[in-house]
Amino acid sequence: MKNMKKYNLKCPYCGAPAICRPASSVYGADTIDRGSYLYVCSRWPACDSYVSAHKKDRKPMGTMANRSLRQKRILAHQALKRLQKERHMNKWAAYVWLQAKLGLDESQAHIGMFSEQMCEKVISLCRPPVKPGGGMAA
Repeated sequence: MKNMKKYNLKCPYCGAPAICRPASSVYGADTIDRGSYLYVCSRWPACDSYVSAHKKDRKPMGTMANRSLRQKRILAHQALKRLQKERHMNKWAAYVWLQAKLGLDESQAHIGMFSEQMCEKVISLCRPPVKPGGGMAA
């Protein structure tokens, strides 16, 4: 791609530079989306930190994450998506709700930038309230 901005990322875990690679270099030939890219720690697989990149400009979709943080982010996205569906919200409305609940502005409210603790907070906020007596509130 021409005029692609270069992003210089360093691994937050080991300090090594990240390299923009096709997602198949991590996920193998079975990669669902063959046009996708990741920023991968140059020490991968010893250091398993990486982050997805946007297709159009290869801008990182958040901060690099190890396996544990990637799993928390997946769970946080799933929780928010569940809440969005249950409350019949569009994606934008769900993120506005999340911004208000977390006291963040639009530029800060990206699960791809969250720590494990922030992901836990998202998951907790998205849980349906429990009624007295143990059942779920309607």
